[in-house]
Amino acid sequence: MANVFARKLSTGVGTALTAVGGYVVGSSTQTTVIGLTVSNTTASTVDVDVTLNNGSTDFYLVKNAPVPVGGALVPIGGNQKIVLVTGDSIKVNSSAASSIDAVLSVLEIT
Repeated sequence: MANVFARKLSTGVGTALTAVGGYVVGSSTQTTVIGLTVSNTTASTVDVDVTLNNGSTDFYLVKNAPVPVGGALVPIGGNQKIVLVTGDSIKVNSSAASSIDAVLSVLEIT
């Protein structure tokens, strides 16, 4: 089994739930999310949602969390980790168009 650290990036995320970096766990892969940071790139406070999607359903990790101007939210990190299996993704969206950047850090085991 190979262990690979990777990062996935999304910029200008808006009002539609979007898989960070387009990342969906592939077959025969187990993924541990070791960090997720979302930052506000606009001149107004935005509200952010973060979900774990299992391929068909979104399960909220954070819903309508305010991120101030120039601020960031770290919904996954520190002592919290999230395990993903085949077909899972982490999705984010914002209350405003093209308003957040997201950085997802993962450890993949294949």
